[in-house]
Amino acid sequence: MKSKGTIAILTGGGDVPGLNPAIRAITIRALREGYRVLGIRGGWAGLVDMLPDIEVENSDQVIDLSEDLVNRVGRTGGTFLHTSRTKPSALPRHLVPDHLADTYAEETNDLTPAVLKNLEYLEIDYLIPIGGDDTLGYAQRLHEEGVRIVAIPKTMDNDVPGTDYCIGFSTCVTRTLLLTNGLRTSAGSHERFLVIEVFGRYAGYTALLPTMAGGAHRCLIPEHPFDPELLCELMVYDRTRNPSRYSVALVSEGARMVNEKEMSFQGEETDQYGHKKLGGIGDKVTAALKELSPKFNDGRQIEIINQRLGHLVRSGEPDALDSIVPMAFGNIALDLVLGGSFGRLVSLRNGVYDSVPLDVVTGQKSKVDINKFYDTERLRPKYTSFVGNPVFIMSGA
Repeated sequence: MKSKGTIAILTGGGDVPGLNPAIRAITIRALREGYRVLGIRGGWAGLVDMLPDIEVENSDQVIDLSEDLVNRVGRTGGTFLHTSRTKPSALPRHLVPDHLADTYAEETNDLTPAVLKNLEYLEIDYLIPIGGDDTLGYAQRLHEEGVRIVAIPKTMDNDVPGTDYCIGFSTCVTRTLLLTNGLRTSAGSHERFLVIEVFGRYAGYTALLPTMAGGAHRCLIPEHPFDPELLCELMVYDRTRNPSRYSVALVSEGARMVNEKEMSFQGEETDQYGHKKLGGIGDKVTAALKELSPKFNDGRQIEIINQRLGHLVRSGEPDALDSIVPMAFGNIALDLVLGGSFGRLVSLRNGVYDSVPLDVVTGQKSKVDINKFYDTERLRPKYTSFVGNPVFIMSGA
């Protein structure tokens, strides 16, 4: 059967459960529709590093995808195509591949012409990137250059604009609840505070939703700077009322105290998208609670369990929703390809699958509506009615 053309898939940014099911869904549908399917390895890095020469073996950058291959990995977590945070339009000189070093010798280089050349060399007719707004922001750049793009949203933080749901979010919430509930036994045994740092750079969904589901007493989110004294007073109150004498706070990694101008970073180094590595707000909260607790606990200091969940919530296999939604997203992407509709982002809004213009990803991030969903005096979720809201209640899409 003559091929209808070539579809390429890549995954960029952080890994999440649900990527392999999405790749599987796209591949199987595309092959059955008569397309050839390529997997670009290592995110955008695969299209930067490969050498467009028939004499060069580029299997580290691109592979043919078959139904047998994707079926074997479709139930697993992570991405078997691998990923990176490479930004071809702002590539540091030391990451420019050797064969392009003479052409791109600035401190920061835009390798988009090289990416376009490689897409042409591979005879890629359609490109389906799966990622967050950084990865998809560059996809929009390629769309403006004439590449036929259909994009799929992915991120644990669930903050890609234009969609109520991003691949990886459900598993993140599921794991956060599971791990938090497991840690309760230690907190209760020792009558301690439990402070858990979770993902969430700009949006607090990963702390707010588990708290709403009963995973914690209080939560701190990036959208609202918090007063540590108020937090301590509330947590002492929660602990006193709890027969097991403990209380729990979930802390988004992007949260900050009222007297802080910046989030908590592990260092000054940034990635190619300008982001510093987050981490440490849980330690700051722990130190503040330890110092303040005697004030609200009859002069006695309360001990604290401080835990950063980190990659535990993004590793391993996807939950049910992150197995089902990627399958639907992948098939919608093929519907768009077959319909000749490009520059689109597959979306899920108010329980209905759809697509929106891809340039939405270059706009404002999806964030928690403080007035609607967060009680700033009680540091916990606020809601008056669930009617008319999406399945995850507080999408900012």
